Amino acid sequence: MKIASWNVNSLRVRLPQVLSWLKKSDVDILAIQETKVEDSSFPIKEITDAGFFCDFTGQKTYNGVTTISKKAPSETIKLINNKEQEQKRFLLTRYGKNLSVLNLYVVNGQEVGAEKYEYKLSWLKNVTAHLKKDLKKTKYYVVLGDFNIAPEDADVYDPEAWKDKILCSKKERLSLKKIFDLGFKDTFRIFPQEKEMFSWWDYRTGAFRRNRGLRIDLILANNNLANKCIKSYIDFEPRKNERPSDHTPVVSIFDI
Repeated sequence: MKIASWNVNSLRVRLPQVLSWLKKSDVDILAIQETKVEDSSFPIKEITDAGFFCDFTGQKTYNGVTTISKKAPSETIKLINNKEQEQKRFLLTRYGKNLSVLNLYVVNGQEVGAEKYEYKLSWLKNVTAHLKKDLKKTKYYVVLGDFNIAPEDADVYDPEAWKDKILCSKKERLSLKKIFDLGFKDTFRIFPQEKEMFSWWDYRTGAFRRNRGLRIDLILANNNLANKCIKSYIDFEPRKNERPSDHTPVVSIFDI
């Protein structure tokens, strides 16, 4: 089973790229973040006509997540701890009795100490509480998406320049560690990887060409599923497209 995550930075702008990549990559499940489209305008027909199933939750101009799959989900949850969310960033889908996939678009946070930063930490705390209660419901569990957190200095092109700044601060990394502590592994780090492998590059200053990026798009698997992971990689090709997203897909393959 091949599972992927991609922040597309507007699904309507990037939909042809997404449909092309789905066909080329042959993924079973693709979690997409930052769709920037409200539910009434979601391009469901184009996706189903291409042979896929999906569920989604979104809002106009920002946020929004959708999970696209070859197999129809058996259950979808859009509430965190049974509470309606003002910002559409959370989508939990189940596939049969054995697989749960939690698609997250984590808050950026703006800057350390800002109101949005505190909201980010609070939001992550609520998501972790939800996960803790939900984990035992299926054998295999994936949490993936744009986490807006670089887990380690190795995931940052210039750790000194980013030290204690947004996406790399101690509190953000501690919040991410609390998800790891529930029994999740970063599938990308299961295997030896080349240095300076990133998933996001700012549009400005030729960041992609200069590889001045961060790895903030993650696929986390619980121990049962992590033990079945046979490959994990970043697909850089979509970042070379005309009018690309500032992120590129991350992919993990599991022998299940």
